[in-house]
Amino acid sequence: MADKGTIRYLRNKEIDKVKWDTCISNASNGLIYAYSFYLDHMALHWDALVLDDYKAIMPLTWNKKFGFYYLYQPPFIASAGVFGAVISKELTRQFIDAIPLRFRLIEISLNHENFLEGKNVVVKNNYTLNLNRPYDDIYKKYRENIKRNIKKSQQAGCYCKTGIPVENVIDISREQLKNVIKVSDSDYINFANLYQYLYIRQQANTYGIYSAGNELLASCVYFFANKRAYYILVGNTPEGKTLGASHFLIDSFITKNSDKDLLLDFEGSDIRNLAFFYSSFGATPETYPALRINNLPWWVKWLKKQ
Repeated sequence: MADKGTIRYLRNKEIDKVKWDTCISNASNGLIYAYSFYLDHMALHWDALVLDDYKAIMPLTWNKKFGFYYLYQPPFIASAGVFGAVISKELTRQFIDAIPLRFRLIEISLNHENFLEGKNVVVKNNYTLNLNRPYDDIYKKYRENIKRNIKKSQQAGCYCKTGIPVENVIDISREQLKNVIKVSDSDYINFANLYQYLYIRQQANTYGIYSAGNELLASCVYFFANKRAYYILVGNTPEGKTLGASHFLIDSFITKNSDKDLLLDFEGSDIRNLAFFYSSFGATPETYPALRINNLPWWVKWLKKQ
């Protein structure tokens, strides 16, 4: 049976952000990316679809090019979609059908409770690890290569520091990812501002693995919300890869946060080597749909390919 209710399209200025954030906090599938403060920092523009009095919600992150409006996935927002206390397959479809027709191109990722099928849907992979067990129990599930690399890093005199400057994390990540993903300088500035916003609220921290000579080898940011810890903005130097620094980095976080009601969210990945790496810590797949709809005129499609 279809879910009842009225889904409204709201411009950003019409959104009650207190009710919006309350919906995300109470949602069965709440993710940090969907909070208004996160969207305000990272999306170029965002409007919303809202069911009744914020019973369920969906952010619409948009931009405009060649005179056409489109929905896109902003940097450092792994997934979004429909959020609420109870999310059904029918409700997810109702929200997708309610997206205004003015958005001629849709390239967005939904979340792990949004069940969607069709020719325009691609299933993507995330990996998560539940930390609600003693560290020794989690460590037993590590693959042997993870254990060897942690030991290698420790024997080389590497050590972990938390609360390092986020700018240092950005620098090492930017260098590693510059030929992999397209992230602008303004995106990194926005992320740094978002980090400071969350750090003040005790919802963010940085981790770094340093060599015996005090050189930063691997680093990342962790965000915290809705009983999830997000492993985000990761960077690793060539020497860090040789010394197993990223293995030690993740293990250090797990050591500190084991036996907590917390889910470690690795934010991916569909890349085979990364998927194997995350699963080697005992993480398990968490799938989510990505929606791709292109109703642009043929000549715009041609320009987009150029």
